[in-house]
Amino acid sequence: MDPEATPVYLDYSLAASPEPAAEDGDSGAPSIAFFLPVFYTVVFLMGVLGNLVLMGALQFKRGSRRLIDIFIINLAASDFIFLITLPLWVDKEASSGQWRTGAFLCKGSSYVISVNMHCSVFLLTCMSVDRYLAIMCPAVSRKVRRRECAYRVCASVWVISCLLGLSTLLSRELTFLDGKPYCAEKQPTAMKLTWALVVLILTFFVPLVSIVTCYCCITRKLCAHYRQSRKHNRKLRKSIKIILIVVVAFVLSWLPFNTFKLLTLVSSLQQESDSSSAFLQQGMTVCGPLAFANSCVNPFIYYTFDSYIRRAVVRCVCPCLKDDDLASSTDTSDSHLTKVLSNFVHAEDSVRRRKRSVSL
Repeated sequence: MDPEATPVYLDYSLAASPEPAAEDGDSGAPSIAFFLPVFYTVVFLMGVLGNLVLMGALQFKRGSRRLIDIFIINLAASDFIFLITLPLWVDKEASSGQWRTGAFLCKGSSYVISVNMHCSVFLLTCMSVDRYLAIMCPAVSRKVRRRECAYRVCASVWVISCLLGLSTLLSRELTFLDGKPYCAEKQPTAMKLTWALVVLILTFFVPLVSIVTCYCCITRKLCAHYRQSRKHNRKLRKSIKIILIVVVAFVLSWLPFNTFKLLTLVSSLQQESDSSSAFLQQGMTVCGPLAFANSCVNPFIYYTFDSYIRRAVVRCVCPCLKDDDLASSTDTSDSHLTKVLSNFVHAEDSVRRRKRSVSL
């Protein structure tokens, strides 16, 4: 087979195999051909239902919404739009890697995946910065954390994500090999590989460092408050758990795939051996389902650990329930964390200012 004609999956590669499907004699092909369609079908059903309920519960909730709910709704919308394209990839995996739904859907679904990747990372970064400002910088947050600002930030995230996805839209095409159709990327040039490497670092690894840094600072401050107060505050412990679970779920879902993607781009630029490239491409294929799964886990994380969202979902699913039938407390772990630690940070700043004034 001519290597120039071989499909190359370097741009998003989540649901895609790096090579056309293996021959029937390959012992690994039957198990993969069975597992991936089943896995993607489960992700599709759970993700569509979970994100749809989450969006409806928060969008049509009675009364005012929290500021962070604006970001959660947009994140759920991004995941939902991506998930409705997943049946196309189920059909692809069930067809031994062949793309049977035409060139338009090949380009369109690939573009949606790319937009979802960028949008999810940017929105999670915005959420982490929002919590950091609310907890660590209460004076600044009162000026910056406004609904109008949140809506503008989300609109900017969508615009930037759509623009960054254009490279995928332009590079994907329906390629025929031995008369069989494959949704593949055009043979990349060194300039395209360099651009993809820069975009990957700026749109994933830099936001990842920002997310981890923000949550580490919040957790450290929370632990300091916990040691100082010496009280067994159940809501504070739950707040730590929410932070850790959201960050761990994000890292486990996206870091393995994007690490292999980074190494694949570097390997391609250095023109390393085919065996090394094949190993890295296989790693991308194996880690791709983890990244897909991230689109369906967030609603269940928030439902399980955030009592505010849980009450909103229950009220959406069972509108006949009265407020008395639900938990009476309106103080969620997230808002409780914000208020308690904001007061703690403010008190710490006051103590420092008093000490400086005394020393002077």
